[in-house]
Amino acid sequence: MYNVDIDDILRVNNISEDATIEVGQLLLIPGRLKPQSQMVLLGGDDFIWPLKGKLVSGFGSTYQNLINKGINIQVPAESDILASSSGKVVFYASNFGNFGKTVIIDHGNGLRSVYSRLSEFYVRPGESVQKGSLIGRISPTAKGKSNYLHFEIRKGALAQNPLFYLP
Repeated sequence: MYNVDIDDILRVNNISEDATIEVGQLLLIPGRLKPQSQMVLLGGDDFIWPLKGKLVSGFGSTYQNLINKGINIQVPAESDILASSSGKVVFYASNFGNFGKTVIIDHGNGLRSVYSRLSEFYVRPGESVQKGSLIGRISPTAKGKSNYLHFEIRKGALAQNPLFYLP
């Protein structure tokens, strides 16, 4: 809402990418004294949720000494995964380590979205996708195993909290 790049806010406030910002924490917004009259979305582009589901792990949370650089969204049944914003598919892999099937979309302005733990994907590198278009699917896993989408938004190499970009 202040039209200030999130990297500038992190730098001025000496906040690392894995830090947690608490509700009520005072932050310095460089170069702005008051909010602009209209709302400006972070990154200059609007994003949508890639699917409907329960948020089961937030940005910066830890599990087995690993820091979550995105969010995990639980899905109860087979679910379509949608492109969170328009862009170009720049990466996909059938087995990207612990992330399994993974797709990365470049949205321009240094912003990329990452979709991991897919069962199927329907896009290939070089393809252009529109916001809301079907890029993959998550199918039910073995009984008792967690079934979720791992979703990230990155600005350059720096992981961003997706909740700052999603409605």
